[in-house]
Amino acid sequence: MRADTNTGSLHWAKAWMCVTFTRGLGPDEVFARCGADPERARLLDRDAASEMLPDDADGGPVSLLRAGRLGEWAFCVEEDGAIGFGEETLAELSRGTETYGVATTEGIDVFQYWRDGECVEYFEPGMEHSRSAPHGPWWDRVEEALGAHEGEGAGMAPVVALVLGHLGITLDDAVLAGAWPSLTLAEDDAPTAGPGGTYAGEGPVPPGASISWSVG
Repeated sequence: MRADTNTGSLHWAKAWMCVTFTRGLGPDEVFARCGADPERARLLDRDAASEMLPDDADGGPVSLLRAGRLGEWAFCVEEDGAIGFGEETLAELSRGTETYGVATTEGIDVFQYWRDGECVEYFEPGMEHSRSAPHGPWWDRVEEALGAHEGEGAGMAPVVALVLGHLGITLDDAVLAGAWPSLTLAEDDAPTAGPGGTYAGEGPVPPGASISWSVG
C-alpha cells in the first residue's frame, strides 16, 4: 500500500531537518535510543513544542525531537537539529530492526538506510562518489524523485515523500502539526559511540562522526 506522497504537503521537510523511520518501535524507545529520558516527553502540537527550544545556545546546541508511531513505523522529526543524522544514533535506532534516515542541513543532504546497527546504504544525493559499497537500490529512486522537482526549491521533501510512499504511511504538514510526544535534547547527550564503539557501515562515514575501527 502506498500513502499520499504529495511533496507540496511536506513543507516541514524542505528546510533544515532530520527525520528517521524505525520499524517496530514506540516513541518512548525512540527517545531512549537517541539518548533522551522518555519521561520528559510532553504531548504537544507543533506550535507548543517549538516553544520548548531555548532562546540561546549558551549551553550548546539543543534539538527538538518529536516522535510517534504510524502503523509499523516510528518516526522522529528534528527541525533545526541533526542528532538523528549521526551514525551513532542510527546504529542505536536500528539495533534489532531497521531505520531509514533523511537529513538536510547547512551544506549537506543525506539519505541513509541502516539494519541491525549496520549502515546498508549511505549517500549524498547528486554526489555519486559518496555512495556506500556495495551500491544499494535507493540511489536511482532518490535521484529520480529529486530530478522530478528540480528548480522548485523542494529541498529533501521529494525524498521524504518517496520513503513515506515506500513505507505506506503519511506524515504531512497536517499530521505533524498535531499533538505528538515531544522533548528537547542537548546534542552532547546524544549517543557518542555505536555498539562496541565501532562504525559498522561499509561506506563513507557520515560527516562529523567520531569513529573508531576494530579488526575482527
